[in-house]
Amino acid sequence: MNHFNASRQPMQQRPNTAPGSAEARKLAEDLMDAMSALLGLIERETELVRAGKVREAMTLESKKQELSRNYVGAISQLKANQAQLAKSAPELLSTLHRHHDAFRAMLQVNLTVLATAHAVSESVVRGVNAELQKRNVPNTYTAAGRRAAPGPRHITPLAVSRSL
Repeated sequence: MNHFNASRQPMQQRPNTAPGSAEARKLAEDLMDAMSALLGLIERETELVRAGKVREAMTLESKKQELSRNYVGAISQLKANQAQLAKSAPELLSTLHRHHDAFRAMLQVNLTVLATAHAVSESVVRGVNAELQKRNVPNTYTAAGRRAAPGPRHITPLAVSRSL
C-alpha cells in the first residue's frame, strides 16, 4: 500500500508547477508564433493554388508539416495548462481564443480553395476519360435502333501520373 501512495506523490505535486504569469505569456507567445508562421504559409499556398501554380504549392508541403507539428505541440501545452491560465491570465486566454477564431477562418478559406482545385482537376480527368471512351467504343446500334452500350472489353483504362 505504501508503494501505491509513494507513486501518487508526484501527481500531487504537479499543481505547484502551474504556469505563472510569465509562463502563461510564454505559452501564449509560442502559440501565437506557431499560428502566425502556419498562417503565413497557408496564405502563400492559397495564393499559389488560386493562381494555378500547384507544383509550386506542393513544394511547401514539408514546411507545412513542420509548422503544423509546432502548432499542435503549442495547442497541447496550452490545453494542459488551460485551467491555470484561466486563473492567472484570463485576458490572455480570451485574446488567444479570438486569434484562434481568425486562424480557423483562414484555414477554412484554404480548405475551400484546395477542395475547389481538387474538384476542377477531377472534372478535367473525368472529361478526358469520357472522350477517350467515346473514341474506343464501337458505334453500333441494337435491333431496336438504339445505340449499343459498350461491353467491358471496349472500355480502356485511363492511367494518370500523379507527379506534376
